[in-house]
Amino acid sequence: MTTSWKVRRNVLATSGVALAFLVLLYWTDLTGGYFAALDDAGTNKNCFCELEGSINDCSCDVDTVDHFNNMKVYPRLQSLLVKNFFRFYKVNLKQECPFWPDDSRCAIRFCQVENCEEQAIPDGIKDSGEHRDRSSSYKYTKEAQVERSCSDAEDFNSALGFLDTSISDQAHKEFELWAKHDEAEEDFCIVDDQDVGAQYVDLLLNPERYTGYKGDSAHRIWKSIYLENCFGDSKETSNEFSSYMPHRDLHNVCLEQRAFYRIISGLHSSINIHLCSKYLLSETKDFLDPQGIWGPNVMEFKQRFSPETTGGAGPHWLRNLYFIYLVELRALAKAAPYLRREEYYTGIEEEDEEVKLAMHDMLSVIESFQSHFNENALFSSGIASIKFKNDYKEKFRNISRIMDCVGCDKCKLWGKLQTQGLGTALKILYSEKLNFATESGIWDQPQIETDPIFRLSRTEIVALFNAFGRLSTSIYEMENFRRVLR
Repeated sequence: MTTSWKVRRNVLATSGVALAFLVLLYWTDLTGGYFAALDDAGTNKNCFCELEGSINDCSCDVDTVDHFNNMKVYPRLQSLLVKNFFRFYKVNLKQECPFWPDDSRCAIRFCQVENCEEQAIPDGIKDSGEHRDRSSSYKYTKEAQVERSCSDAEDFNSALGFLDTSISDQAHKEFELWAKHDEAEEDFCIVDDQDVGAQYVDLLLNPERYTGYKGDSAHRIWKSIYLENCFGDSKETSNEFSSYMPHRDLHNVCLEQRAFYRIISGLHSSINIHLCSKYLLSETKDFLDPQGIWGPNVMEFKQRFSPETTGGAGPHWLRNLYFIYLVELRALAKAAPYLRREEYYTGIEEEDEEVKLAMHDMLSVIESFQSHFNENALFSSGIASIKFKNDYKEKFRNISRIMDCVGCDKCKLWGKLQTQGLGTALKILYSEKLNFATESGIWDQPQIETDPIFRLSRTEIVALFNAFGRLSTSIYEMENFRRVLR
């Protein structure tokens, strides 16, 4: 009797396990799993921000990135980006929109950019004028800030005369133009820090947050970015881009096209998270809060990303944030040998040393990541890859121009910075000069030429790290929204 009962109990237990397994299979087939096909309609609507599972086109998962960013990267970036070298960004906010009349200026006070006091900018950061025509990397070194004596100038001129007296001034100018053209060929975005209208902006005085800039003007910016820079047939995609943050079946396009869309979508998602996490909750001004009260707006976050309000696409847009994060993370790892040689010079000796130490620590952490984005997967199809690479450059340069059409100055500031940071990351990932310098072991040499084969300007470095800081902050803020929505 006892043996019979045990057998019957085992049979029931086995049947229960089998039934549970069949239910699980049915549920998986029904929903496709959270990160199954990009066009699935079964996304978990109640837990849309509970991201988990693999990140498509990458070898790691969301949980890995969350832990790595929130525990290791985010705290280090927050302490690094408040330093003088990274807080002052030179940009031209007066550039006219090249695509349509500038008829939608934001009049809200929060749209304005607070001017940077001249005396607040460290002397080591200001342009020295006499070194303007020298290499972009050299003019920010300690040596470039030291005034030459008259005798030094005479020796320098005599040395040039001794070496070659046959090259005319016109030829020198042409050589400089060739060099600048050759250097610009690797750029993925337009750098305007040397424009007549360029000025320094203190990023700490002008944090990225919701300013009230919205409506047709803001929609036109994103519509232009998506529609005018997509790879597909405009007739096929015109309806799909109605939300300006489209959810498409990307399985039918090549990896380069899919990656381009995911990068833009990830940037858009990141910016929206910033606006939701730093939302104007009250304009009430008092002694303690003269600029109003700012904080997270959970309802706004749900409105922008919930499946119910986005046709089921919101969670996929959030996943694209992780994709662009991995792209920029890989760029920093690849450029680490070059970035370690930077002086990060501001003229404030103690702080400069702190920044260099912090940078070495940060780069070591970034290099320790186990599942970096594989940039070699893109542009690897022979002749076709050359065209795709040129298309990427042209499209990102076009996005740089579109950013000049943003009607809110503070939004324009952060839009231009994050676009330039992304462009700098792509420049690093696909620079033949950087590949050659790394393969030749130039970064391991104790001394290298003052004008190396690969270089980044101070503005590019500032944009690169601040743009990555924005992505890092978005992933960190996602965890805060998760806690509330659970």
